[in-house]
Amino acid sequence: MQGMVNVEVQKTGSESNLSLLRRFSKRVQNSGVLKRVRSIRYKNRNQSDLKKKRATLKSLVSRAERNRLEKLGKLAPKK
Repeated sequence: MQGMVNVEVQKTGSESNLSLLRRFSKRVQNSGVLKRVRSIRYKNRNQSDLKKKRATLKSLVSRAERNRLEKLGKLAPKK
């Protein structure tokens, strides 16, 4: 993981809590921390070669079975 970015804001003078929170949120957005965390959180792993092969074979078998049933008239033709 890349270097961590700490976002810190200090309350200045008579600044309201809402203003401080708004400033903090803006700084967090601009730092890119949330974007990086979300990309890591929702990252999909690559499928293994064996899993891809099995999925392909399964789809081929089901397609062949569907075609067979259509030819026999037991299944409505695909639109």
